[in-house]
Amino acid sequence: MASFPPRVNEKEIVRSRTIGELLAPVAPFDKKCGRENWTVAFAPDGSYFAWSQGHRAVKLVPWSQCLKNFLLHGTKNITNSSSLRLSRQNSDGGQKDKPREHIIDCGDIVWSLAFGSSVPEKQSRCVNIEWHRFKFGQDQLLLATGLNNGRIKIWDVYTGKLLLNLVDHTEVVRDLTFAPDGSLILVSASRDKTLRVWDLKDDGNMMKVLRGHQNWVYSCAFSPDSSMLCSVGASKAVFLWNMDKYTMIRKLEGHHHDVVACDFSPDGALLATASYDTRVYIWDPHTGDILMEFGHLFPPPTPIFAGGANDRWVRSVSFSHDGLHVASLADDKMVRFWRIDEDYPVQVAPLSNGLCCAFSTDGSVLAAGTHDGSVYFWATPRQVPSLQHLCRMSIRRVMPTQEVQELPIPSKVLEFLSYRV
Repeated sequence: MASFPPRVNEKEIVRSRTIGELLAPVAPFDKKCGRENWTVAFAPDGSYFAWSQGHRAVKLVPWSQCLKNFLLHGTKNITNSSSLRLSRQNSDGGQKDKPREHIIDCGDIVWSLAFGSSVPEKQSRCVNIEWHRFKFGQDQLLLATGLNNGRIKIWDVYTGKLLLNLVDHTEVVRDLTFAPDGSLILVSASRDKTLRVWDLKDDGNMMKVLRGHQNWVYSCAFSPDSSMLCSVGASKAVFLWNMDKYTMIRKLEGHHHDVVACDFSPDGALLATASYDTRVYIWDPHTGDILMEFGHLFPPPTPIFAGGANDRWVRSVSFSHDGLHVASLADDKMVRFWRIDEDYPVQVAPLSNGLCCAFSTDGSVLAAGTHDGSVYFWATPRQVPSLQHLCRMSIRRVMPTQEVQELPIPSKVLEFLSYRV
């Protein structure tokens, strides 16, 4: 059990309820390296769950059916290695009427996954091209996979067919994220120190290279309105980008070690970043202020020790869809659930060798991947949000934080609607 500040009674820290486990099959003489589950992802409509099962394979399961199996057969579920396996070259067939479980062979170690869905009225930014190889309808669901060899492969989720092979990165593609607006704009983060912007509606044309990182880029995330991108990486780097102009907005300073994960709140007003310095920071991305610090080591290490080796490296962070909770995964064999207004966990769960985590589309479940290719699921905290939190979330559905600050309203009301330290 990790140590927490002495003011917290350990009886108050609730253990999260386990929903289920998807355990990767282990073959005789199977090598431990190459089995890592570097990434997990839920489809935007909640229809599918996907994870990198190790050894080039990505497993897709219908999420509703997966939950039913947990209820009927208990929490443990050995993933069926004999389920439909789809070739990485010309996978075809299958119906999109009914989601089904299958495995995609990606041809190399998979480091990153992202689901993308199309909104037909969102046109390609390349307005001069009249003919396209692919026309994406509203019922299209894509899966992007970032590989060890620097390639990005785009798959049709329903059929398993390989649609596009994006080749430009020279190193591992560490993270992928689709713009939430349905434009099928994809951003990739790589160890080659760059971020690349791809337009899948223009047949995967690479639109822009974002440069600024001096070392590996670990993760990237779009704001909910798709106007801003956060990218994080080695050497304490946290960058914010304007995705209309493809220019850097600002660099956020505060971490003392490599920053490995980031995620925006659902209203876009907050940004969470996780670092090897044992901390998760909650930022106001519009001002660059740190609003909250979640420490994973007590007492907190000084900057000198935070920048060195320790056993509390934070591997992943994810914002819940209620905007009130954040999940973090650390090397001390713990998953923690935090409220954005409290500096100690409200729930914890044990997990050895965790690498990544993500909330389900409705926010009711957290999934976490591990070194052995397995996935574990927990029920997330269910707490009634305050009136203030509901008001802050609601107003930002119709206007960004900058416009909220400029409203001609009394200062007390403005303070009520603002996220403060």
